[in-house]
Amino acid sequence: MSIKALRQKRADLHKEAQSAFDLAANEARGLSADESSRVDAIETELAALDSDIGRVERHMERQRAIGGSADENEAADRRSAGDRQQGAGFSSLGEQMRAIMVAGRPGGQVDPRLQSFGDMSAGPTGMSEGIAADGGWLVQSDFANDLIKATFEGGQLASRVRKIPIGPNSNGIRANGVDETSRANGSRWGGVQAFWTEEAGLKRESRPKFKRISMELTKLVGLCYATDELLQDTTALAAWIDQAFEEEFVFRIEDAIMNGTGAGMPLGYLNSGATIVVPKEVGQGANTIVAQNILKMWARMPAASRKNAVWIVNQDVEVQLFQLMLLVKNVAGTENVGGLAFPQVTYVPPGTNGNEYGTLMGRPVIPLEYAATLGTAGDIQLVDLTQYLAIDKGPIQKASSIHVRFIYDETCFRFVYRFNGMPVWQQPMTPYRGTTTQSPFVTLGNRA
Repeated sequence: MSIKALRQKRADLHKEAQSAFDLAANEARGLSADESSRVDAIETELAALDSDIGRVERHMERQRAIGGSADENEAADRRSAGDRQQGAGFSSLGEQMRAIMVAGRPGGQVDPRLQSFGDMSAGPTGMSEGIAADGGWLVQSDFANDLIKATFEGGQLASRVRKIPIGPNSNGIRANGVDETSRANGSRWGGVQAFWTEEAGLKRESRPKFKRISMELTKLVGLCYATDELLQDTTALAAWIDQAFEEEFVFRIEDAIMNGTGAGMPLGYLNSGATIVVPKEVGQGANTIVAQNILKMWARMPAASRKNAVWIVNQDVEVQLFQLMLLVKNVAGTENVGGLAFPQVTYVPPGTNGNEYGTLMGRPVIPLEYAATLGTAGDIQLVDLTQYLAIDKGPIQKASSIHVRFIYDETCFRFVYRFNGMPVWQQPMTPYRGTTTQSPFVTLGNRA
């Protein structure tokens, strides 16, 4: 018998024994006499198989040591390893989801591909991995990568942040960042300074100042339900899971990037100390946006960030954008006598010159439902999202349960994604000349 067949037989016996324990656990009882007898027999067979496998493996090792030709056992072993390296796993996410559903049912057959090809087992969280409610599997790596890629590419905020993957032996990131809050001499790079000096003049020292950037991973958990009918069609299931997962995770991640509290979830830039709130104009009406708001927000965005900056607005704001113009006052400056369209402040709607988005000050205007409603701080924002740091750790974990919606003939699928984020800036920056602070995160204040 080949080494592959011996190992498969051992796996089958182990699965049979585990099924007996799982059935007894589900029924809240001990093993019956017949079950105990069969488990004892399996243990005897497993001991004998372990001895046989050990002998074959030692023989294979001797064959390799003396340079002899490989026997059928070694050839089978190499074929098995080759299959794993080539990733001969599931052909689609829907196929894997269906296999997980089947494996989760009492007495259900566990597809060998769930336990091979890169150790896809996520590990038990309860009594047994074989019980759907107590354990799960990792989503096959190529499917997981596609899901996360679609999530970040499909999001207007997530696609623009700076994302760093976290390695297998870490639960977060701890790094030194430059502690720079002012561009004045002696403050750039936290204290680095250069001096003009005469020949043989005294050279004065300076040194940078660093701050600790620390972030631990948090968990984003998504639930979705699939009917038994849908589970029979793996192609439709894959398409449905893809869409549901992408849309829900994009929503949760982007809402957290903007509005997150930082407590068990990412810290949103609007809740960070770095965000600048530009106050409304004197006498400005409720629920309005005027050209002076736009110009003053633009003035608070660092010049280096303007090339990456985007305007984020609530869709309710768009009507106000079409009415933007610079007001013309009388000589005394006490009364508005007209208005003047100013090209940079004038809103250019989507579709103009083939642009996907409208523009203000030459930068895209992106309507998003996470932004506050018209008249509330956060209804219009100017942000450079490259200054937002996100971390994640794959692969995604996946589990299923037939119990949550049993009477509706539905299976519940759970995705777990480890992610966190925070702005790189902790507070606004004071420029080299001038006292008006700047930040890559600028919003307009309340006008209610």
